[in-house]
Amino acid sequence: MKQTLLALTLSGLLALSPLALQAADSSMQIESDLNTLVSKRQVVDMLLGEAQQIYKSPAKISHAGFTAKMPSNMELVTNRLLAAYKLEPYRTDLLISAANAQIYNGNLSRAITLLEQAQAVAPDDLDINSYLAIWQLVKGNKEASRTALAKVADRNGGRAANLDKIIARVQRVTTIELQTELTEDQIKASKEGKRAIVTLGYALNPDGTMDRILLGRLQATLKLAKADPDSLIILTGGVPQNHQTEGKLMADWLANHGIDRSRLIEENYATSTVENGLYSAYALARHQINYAVLVSSASHVRRGQAVLETACDQTGPAGLQVVSVSFPDKPLEDLASVSQSELLGIYRDVLRTYGMWSYRSAPLIER
Repeated sequence: MKQTLLALTLSGLLALSPLALQAADSSMQIESDLNTLVSKRQVVDMLLGEAQQIYKSPAKISHAGFTAKMPSNMELVTNRLLAAYKLEPYRTDLLISAANAQIYNGNLSRAITLLEQAQAVAPDDLDINSYLAIWQLVKGNKEASRTALAKVADRNGGRAANLDKIIARVQRVTTIELQTELTEDQIKASKEGKRAIVTLGYALNPDGTMDRILLGRLQATLKLAKADPDSLIILTGGVPQNHQTEGKLMADWLANHGIDRSRLIEENYATSTVENGLYSAYALARHQINYAVLVSSASHVRRGQAVLETACDQTGPAGLQVVSVSFPDKPLEDLASVSQSELLGIYRDVLRTYGMWSYRSAPLIER
C-alpha cells in the first residue's frame, strides 16, 4: 500500500474519477494512521525500555533486612510507565506496574490512587481488586478493603480464599513476639519429625566479606545447629560480590565452626527475600521437612517467615511448622510493634511470593 501511495502524483490524482479520489483519500488516511501507530509504538517501547534500564541501574540502596540491593529510583520508573500509559490508556498493566513502583517507594496513597485509576478502566480485574483489598487494609480503610475483596470473591472464590489466608497469616506473624532463641515448648516440638534451620542471607560488602548483620545471623544459626545436631541447615543468598555469594560464605563459616558439611545446603541463587523463600521451600520439600526454624534479623524476620510460609503453601512441604529466631540488629523493644512501613514490605513480598508479579509491562517484567 505504501509503494502505491508514494507513486501517486498530483496530476494522477486530478485525472481520477470522484470515486477513485475518495478511495485514494481513504488510503492516504490509512497510511497516516499507520504511521501514527508505528510512531506511538516506538515511543512506548522506548519509554518501557528506559523504565527497565532505570530499574536495573546500579544506583541502588541496601536497607537492614534486604538481601538484595533495591532500586532507589522508582520515581523515574513510575514516570516512564505513566508516560507510556498516556499513549496507551487501555493498558492497565502500566498502571499496576507504576503502583507497585510506588509501593517500593513506600508511597501507599499514590499506589492506591493509581490502582483506583486502573480499576475505573477494568473494574473486574482480579489483580487490581486483590491489590486494593490488601493496600486499603494496610492504609486502615477497612470498608474499602472489604469492598474490593467482595469483588474478588464474585469473580474467583479461590483467589478470595487465598487472600483471606494471606491476611490471616500476616496478622498472626506480625503479632508474634520477637525472640532470640527458641522457647522450651518450641525445642520440644522441634524434636519431632524432620527438621531444618533456614538462615536468610544479607547483602555482602563490596569486597565480598560478610556484614556484621550476616555474622550475627550465623551466630544464632550456630547455636541452633549445636542444640539440634540432626537438623539440616539451608543457607540462602545468591547476590554476588567480588566472586562470592552469601550461601557459600555462610556454609564455609559454619563448617569452620564445627558444623559437618553433610548438614549444610547452600542456596546460591536467591537475590531477594522472595527468592530466599521460594528456593528454600524447594529444599524443604525435597527433604520432606516437618519443622523449620527461620533465622534472620529482628527487623526482617517477620517478613521472612510470612514469605517462607507462603512459598511452602505452593511447593510444600504440606503442614510445615515454621518458627523464627532473630538476630537483634535493632533493639527488640523498638520493633515490638509493626510499623506501616514494615507491614507494607511484608504484604508486598508475600503477594509476590504468591504469584502476583510486581512489574508486568514488557520488557520490565519482575516478580
